[in-house]
Amino acid sequence: MLLGVSMTATCAYSQSFMHGAGVAVFVEKYKDVDAGTAVGFTYSPRFNFVESESMSVSVGIPISLAFAGSGEYNSREGATDDFKLGILINAPVMVNLNFGAGSSPDNESRFGGFVGGGGGFHWGASTEQLDQNGNVKNVSGTTFGYSANAGMRIAVGDSGKNIEIKASYFKGVNEGKLDLIGVAGIFNF
Repeated sequence: MLLGVSMTATCAYSQSFMHGAGVAVFVEKYKDVDAGTAVGFTYSPRFNFVESESMSVSVGIPISLAFAGSGEYNSREGATDDFKLGILINAPVMVNLNFGAGSSPDNESRFGGFVGGGGGFHWGASTEQLDQNGNVKNVSGTTFGYSANAGMRIAVGDSGKNIEIKASYFKGVNEGKLDLIGVAGIFNF
């Protein structure tokens, strides 16, 4: 019993901050509008609030900034005046169960992963997309919703650093009914 209490106390009070940065690709689909793609950067800080040598439970805010463009291109004249640049910011609060590589600074595994869920915020600057009738429609705005993610981590060297490959899904609950699917490659420091 003393061993069980000792292990629980060790897990409950072992805490650490971890973070990484990388690139991400998103496919965003608003209600009644064709899907669009965006490419950008992501910064993924997290705080392990329950931690052992092989697992952790963390809370984090993976913040992504991505850019999407629309317009016509003429090979003789270059881009036309119709070119529009759209920006999106996605910042959900995620609670993840982490295991294996990258789950804690002390973990020595070569492979690991994570799965989690949460909710948060998505902001998109105006972009033009086609609606179901082929008409151009501006989509933008602030959306709140639910999010899920999962991925794998591969240790790099002996320093606790790892490469993370993550898939994510965000479901907006506001008027636009955004569906956002993302794939990211992150280097965790």
